[in-house]
Amino acid sequence: MSARGLAVRLLQLYVGLVCFGLSLALMLQAHLGLGPWDVLHQGIAERLGVPIGWVVNGVGAAVMLAWIPLRERPGLGTVSNVVVIGLVVDAALGRLPAPEPLAARIAFLAAGVVGTAIGTGLYVGAGLGPGPRDGLMTGLARRGWPIRAVRTGIEVAVLALGFALGGSVGVGTVAFAFGIGPLVHITLPLFARPARPQGGTA
Repeated sequence: MSARGLAVRLLQLYVGLVCFGLSLALMLQAHLGLGPWDVLHQGIAERLGVPIGWVVNGVGAAVMLAWIPLRERPGLGTVSNVVVIGLVVDAALGRLPAPEPLAARIAFLAAGVVGTAIGTGLYVGAGLGPGPRDGLMTGLARRGWPIRAVRTGIEVAVLALGFALGGSVGVGTVAFAFGIGPLVHITLPLFARPARPQGGTA
């Protein structure tokens, strides 16, 4: 891979991760419910009394440990996902307003869902390694489990655990569940980079 090609991929990766973290902060400030993993993150953060960004990064690191028996190989994008997103979430929460009018909260929610899809398309499309949660899903699927069943099972489990811990479930959870798949179906091909040759930088 040329130096220019790698630089473009790195820029795309980090813009995507920042977009992803900012989108989570928007959904948190909307107070209308979160996606399944973020319900878990919020529940843990509230129980421990720590910033949610710490939990986002900590859970990402813990999920990567599950890659070991699955023999998944992390890339730079995987490690960056664990480090960057949580930092962006906490930084954005310190600057974003918490709107009271319902229309403004819906706008925050919509921007959060769309922004998550854009961020996902950018960082996954950069081809520098999947996020830890995505890698867990694909790793299990490679062991013969249907990917739809794997994704549904994981998300139902983390949603139930997060709700039990006090995470926010609401209309935003439903909007995320039904909206994120079709939106990523659009954004991922839009931002996907050509496959790197074997032996390229990960």
